[in-house]
Amino acid sequence: MASNRQVKLAARPFGLPQHSDWEISETSIPSPADGEVLIQVLYISIDPAMRGWMNDRKSYLPPVAIGEVMRAGTVGKVLTSRNPKFRAGDYVAGSQGVQKYALSDGRGLHKVDAKLVPLTTYLGALGIAGFTAYFGLLDICNPRENETLVVSGAAGSVGAIAGQIGKLKGCRVVGIAGGPEKCRYLSEELGFDETIDYKNENVRAGLKRTCPDGVDIFFDNVGGDILNEVLARINFKARISLCGAISQYNATEMPKGPSNYSSLITNRAKMEGFIVFDYASRYLEAIPHLTGWILQGKIKTREHIEQGIENFPEVFLKLFSGENQGKLILKVGTE
Repeated sequence: MASNRQVKLAARPFGLPQHSDWEISETSIPSPADGEVLIQVLYISIDPAMRGWMNDRKSYLPPVAIGEVMRAGTVGKVLTSRNPKFRAGDYVAGSQGVQKYALSDGRGLHKVDAKLVPLTTYLGALGIAGFTAYFGLLDICNPRENETLVVSGAAGSVGAIAGQIGKLKGCRVVGIAGGPEKCRYLSEELGFDETIDYKNENVRAGLKRTCPDGVDIFFDNVGGDILNEVLARINFKARISLCGAISQYNATEMPKGPSNYSSLITNRAKMEGFIVFDYASRYLEAIPHLTGWILQGKIKTREHIEQGIENFPEVFLKLFSGENQGKLILKVGTE
């Protein structure tokens, strides 16, 4: 008989998560009650935000409790439905966590079209990554033609889309990424105008080389020293969108704030943090734009798909080593 394999949080990590911070357990497949659906999870989204959800501190979402299934975005198939909004055979996206089967009462669950794009796209460009790039760039930064946009973590699922949207809006786009292969991907496949390989070039020198007239917009996924260096080169009325700070997520000491923050004052610039879930009521606004750009080939995506729920602890660490090429996804089911 098939069983439900789940990955649960076993301990709060100190620094980089260890295998002992997870528990992989087996349980029976649940049966839906009235109003519920049983979902076979097919793909799980692996995102940097998951590291923050493991900490026991106040944030935009409650922390994952010890012994609880790890929170994660998912795409799956409805096997059994006792909810009138869904039928068996529907493909659905939601947040069913790191497990092979899940029950849902339908809240936060929406149908997706497997014939329009591959299912994995709903975890990337037509999912949280795409919404994050769309609203984080367009709403906060209001890009204009001929402005210089710098994107850190530019080869990641969010950064790559943000940079491409910037190009669609007429910006000159500079991507910061780690390694020559990722930089080639940005310039040769995604059309970025310039790249900075932070692993092989001093970021300060790279910004001077690629942004001789300064930076108008910065879409930041990394934080830390890179944010500090960009602050030193921002222009008058620059806009900075703080999407993430992956360089700090496994820090064991309180990170230092940017020493160049006074540049915001002298340049009358704006730096704003955001959480994509704040825009949940507007996702339907973004979907037709993102879908059109994808189908027209104006936004290209790359996915890094690993297999096997038992490999989740190792796959999760690829986010922090930079091993993944594009959107990191774990395949845990087959139809």
